[in-house]
Amino acid sequence: MTKLADGLRKWKNTRCSVVVVAGGSSRRMGEDKLMMDLGGMPVLARTLTALNACSCVEEIVLVAREDALEPFARLCKDYGIGKVTKVVVGGPTRNASALAGLTQIKRDAKLVLIHDGARPLVTEKVVQDVMHAAAIYKCAAPAVPVNDTVKETQGDAVVRTLERSRLAAVQTPQAFVPEIIKAALTKAVKEKREFTDDCAAVEAMGIPVRLSEGDGENIKITRPMDLVTAQAILQRRAGA
Repeated sequence: MTKLADGLRKWKNTRCSVVVVAGGSSRRMGEDKLMMDLGGMPVLARTLTALNACSCVEEIVLVAREDALEPFARLCKDYGIGKVTKVVVGGPTRNASALAGLTQIKRDAKLVLIHDGARPLVTEKVVQDVMHAAAIYKCAAPAVPVNDTVKETQGDAVVRTLERSRLAAVQTPQAFVPEIIKAALTKAVKEKREFTDDCAAVEAMGIPVRLSEGDGENIKITRPMDLVTAQAILQRRAGA
């Protein structure tokens, strides 16, 4: 594909829908991490506020546990997150929850992004870069280099050391042509296969995924130390 064709496709695809998956159990945190305070706001509010501020985001569909529907809807109202058009109940698995959100986006959406509710430090650049990559290549995900040496293990034994230069840590949002990701997740749910990220479901169908530039600060809040790190990043950004 020529640079001119790439440019034209980017120009034609400057808007997207976003599905935010926020239905996890937060077992490793001991409480609902999405409602924990991060710089004076709940983690989820920061995630949604960041996406709401992106000029390319047209709508946000929020996927939640049934018991969180009302609190999350109230959170959107309290923080003026106007692009959240629907708050819907997720499924029993991550893939089923993402699929539940995908069924609620606009029918004429050209591109859809799926984002973890626990990644509150996402930037507009990461969003736009992955959206433009998907506009050209149909499926894309932001990624950053792996800095640590990674070893494949079996129990406590090392099987082999993986070549670090060929590894990447993948983040969200991940971006797709809607028909492709809907088909991939529908197949995964039907076959009761669970993938740790949405791109893996696409890859299982033999469809290639393109990597866009991620951001080392786009961390996922999983453990208590992640909140400390996220707070430090927010303070640095405020002082920049």
